[in-house]
Amino acid sequence: MTQATSDEQKTGRKIALLIAGTGVAWIVINAIGAAMGWTTRTLALFDLAAVAAFGWAIWMIYGLWRSRREKQDE
Repeated sequence: MTQATSDEQKTGRKIALLIAGTGVAWIVINAIGAAMGWTTRTLALFDLAAVAAFGWAIWMIYGLWRSRREKQDE
């Protein structure tokens, strides 16, 4: 098992912050929207933005995994 490099650790932290920040922001926006009476259509826009951010995080995780596999093969 190889040790993660500093760049990989930084990337992992960025991914974790993206996931946590997206989750918190989505919850807060939904709470504000419910309190202010936003339409379902407006809330759905923020839902789609959250799904896009989570998808981006998955893509970043895949890239990190792939780069670690390539280093492992060397």
